[in-house]
Amino acid sequence: MIEHDTIELLRECDAGIQMGISAIDEVKEHVKSAKMREMLDRYQREYAQLQNEMQGILHTYHDEGKDPNPVAKGMAWLKTNVTMAVNGTDATVADLLTDGCNMGIKSLNKYLNDYGAADGRAKDFTRRLIELQDRQLKELESYL
Repeated sequence: MIEHDTIELLRECDAGIQMGISAIDEVKEHVKSAKMREMLDRYQREYAQLQNEMQGILHTYHDEGKDPNPVAKGMAWLKTNVTMAVNGTDATVADLLTDGCNMGIKSLNKYLNDYGAADGRAKDFTRRLIELQDRQLKELESYL
């Protein structure tokens, strides 16, 4: 049970990291503030670093991870592009990314509970991802 929960928890982290990277990609071209663009680039690098680390852990379990749910990814893409077409400001970008961070934090906490038998390393990794999203959320507040 420990190995199953560990793999499932890490797979959910993988999907969440991919969503985070994708969300930043979707909005970055609309960002007007150089400071905000630098912040988003920094978070994208941090997500990529976590993804590399997580892939290494998954590799030890002979698992390749998990892609985000295609429906969720499609809905996020649609919401982002429609919202940005209507009001393409930095505040709108911050609002969209804030929603994504909140959903990510909520989902990851749920997965920590759902996969309670996961090993400590996977749980610590998940908490680090939650902390990353929480930091991003707090930094985005100044653009709302």
